[in-house]
Amino acid sequence: MKIAVCLNHVPDTASKISVGQDNKSIDTSGITFVVNPYDEFAVEEALKTKEKLGGETVVISLGNDNHKESIKKALAMGIDNAVLIKTEDTYDSLSIAKALANEIKAQNAEIVFFGKQSVDYDNGVVGQMCAELLGYNSVSVVVGLEIEGNKVKAEREIEGGREVVETELPVIITTQKGLNEPRYASLKGIMAAKKKTIEEKIPETGSNYTEVVSMKKPPAKQPGRIIGTDASAVPELIRLLKEEVKVI
Repeated sequence: MKIAVCLNHVPDTASKISVGQDNKSIDTSGITFVVNPYDEFAVEEALKTKEKLGGETVVISLGNDNHKESIKKALAMGIDNAVLIKTEDTYDSLSIAKALANEIKAQNAEIVFFGKQSVDYDNGVVGQMCAELLGYNSVSVVVGLEIEGNKVKAEREIEGGREVVETELPVIITTQKGLNEPRYASLKGIMAAKKKTIEEKIPETGSNYTEVVSMKKPPAKQPGRIIGTDASAVPELIRLLKEEVKVI
């Protein structure tokens, strides 16, 4: 069985983001990049699935050489093989999905794990797009997973609760916090990762389907006002909510 996990290399959520001079991208100078946090759950679940069912794991990432830093972390955690679909270009969601889907097909992976979303552009559609392109089943926002033979039983988060979905392989699973607790790379794993090679490939995809026209930061929040400290302030508060904020 081939188990794939798709991984993104993103700015640390603690980084201070500034818009670049082109007003279409972020300024990456001084920014620390990390494994996309939701993808860590995907890597862990791929490893757990191999430990239970056997098979081979591969991590796939689309990007430039900087992505190797995150790929190496997945290899140190225990992933067997790695593929970097190498490009310096910026891709939109559908183009990313096409490139990843081509490699998933080439790997003949039956189970594919994604994080539920990428925290850079905060989108959560690439996994589902890959499933559609490949004709795979798909379950998103998964917090519990059981695989027995060809059968898949997944518990997923929904608004106000959880639901259980049953499907079959091949399947794409997008992982949510709570599915597992990602392991730390051991010294043995770190040393073993140094001997593993990262295969580089050229992306097989066309031009983007969307274009970033402009990018800007949201306006700064206005300072708060204290209009009183007792019940006498209520009439003025109501007036402001009606006339200025216009929420009532």
